[in-house]
Parts: sequence; C-alpha cells; structure tokens
Amino acid sequence: MTRLTVTYLGGPTALLELGGLRLLTDPTFDDPGEYPIGNRVLVKTAGSALGAEQLGPVDAVLLSHDQHPDNLDRAGRAYLDTAPTVLSTASAEQRLPAAAVRALANWSSVELPRPDGGVLRVTGVPAQHGPDGTEHLVGEVTGFLLAGAGLPTVYVSGDNASLAVVRTIADRLGPVDVALLFAGAARTPLVDGPLTLTSEEAAQAALLLGAARVVPLHFEQWGHFTEGAPSLRQAFERAGLAERLRLPGPGERIEFTGFTGS
Repeated sequence: MTRLTVTYLGGPTALLELGGLRLLTDPTFDDPGEYPIGNRVLVKTAGSALGAEQLGPVDAVLLSHDQHPDNLDRAGRAYLDTAPTVLSTASAEQRLPAAAVRALANWSSVELPRPDGGVLRVTGVPAQHGPDGTEHLVGEVTGFLLAGAGLPTVYVSGDNASLAVVRTIADRLGPVDVALLFAGAARTPLVDGPLTLTSEEAAQAALLLGAARVVPLHFEQWGHFTEGAPSLRQAFERAGLAERLRLPGPGERIEFTGFTGS
C-alpha cells in the first residue's frame, strides 16, 4: 500500500511526504501584512501554521516561481538556503544564485534518491500564470509531476490559470492520483482575468486529470484571492466530485493511502 501525506501550512505552502522524502511547495513564512510588488501591494491576511524552524529540513523544495511574495517571501528565501535541492524555473535559477536552485524545463525530469533504494521522479510541467498573452507581465512559472515505482502520481500545478495547459499535461502524463491545485481565482489590476484557477476550473481540471483526490492550495490568506473554500466546495458538488475534494485547514495533515503506484 502506497502513501502520500500532505501537511498544509497556508497559502501555497505544503509539506509533501512521499516515498520517504519530504518536499516543500512554495515556501512562505512571513507574518501578515502588506507586501509591495512593483507599484502594487499584496496583502497577506494570515500567517503560516508552522514556522520554518518548526518545519525542519526537507529533501527538496518545489518552487513554482520566485518573483511574487505570495509564493516566495523573505523567510521563504532564507529557507531556500537550507534546502539541498530547489527545483524551479530558469528565471529563478538566474535570480537566486545563493540558493541551490536547479532549473527544471518543461517535460524534463530529475530523480531524487529514496531511502528504500528507489527514486522519486520529478518532472517539470507547464504553467500559465494568467490569461493568454500575459507571461511578459506575470513572469515564468512551472508546475511539477511526481512519480515513482510503487508511488502515487502527484500533480502540483503551481500558479496556473489555463485549462488548456492542464489538458496538455493530462494528455501527456495523466491520469494522476492526487492533484494539488493552486486555486482562489487570484486577481490583480495588472491583467484582465484570473491569475490562478477559479473554483469551477479546479473542478474541471480534476476531471481532465482523472484525479482521484484533489487538495486545493493557495486559495486563502491573501487579499487578492476572490474565491475561497465555500466556492470550491460548491463547484466540486455541482460537478459531482465532492468525494474527491479534500479542503485542508491550516496545519492539517492529510494522509492518502491505497494507491496502486506508478
């Protein structure tokens, strides 16, 4: 029997325990407050359920992008320096020379050694952080697909707003066992349209991916999210997918078992 454990810290940050390895998504540990970005200000409304010092070491960080403080904040940047491996975009590799950042191009993979002698394969997959044609405004973003012998297949979307991108990933690498979908329908005056999946799109993404379980991330704790837990529940209920949805509370540890493995 295979196992995946997801501990939700808040925002885009979750600790994944898979194949004996500990992986952290988009580290954000700063206190609530205002965080300037360009001529805009993002407002954080709640802090992390665990501080970096409580979290302890991880085997790798899965960093969807580094250019926005709601995905990598000051304390998160400091935490990167303690991680043996940081997988992210080519832009992040260039901007974060002090950290052990390794660019993971779309469809390329790295293998992380597991304590049992196997490997966890991490594949970079596309992500589009806004409507078509906005990458020059929002910057480069990546997602990840995790797989290995005897392990469930896990998709981590990063800040993706495109169902067409999800469909491409599903066609090439699907189906997946668990999808960690960055949702919340984030909005900013910078672009006309959501920067992350709406609740309805998250439900559609679950169908496209054939995901048996869905854990939303990055749907609360920031003022620029326009859809939260209630709309996610409603959207999955309307799609007939309520049994697939696991909405975590801050600090909650969710364990999935019973998968047949990759």
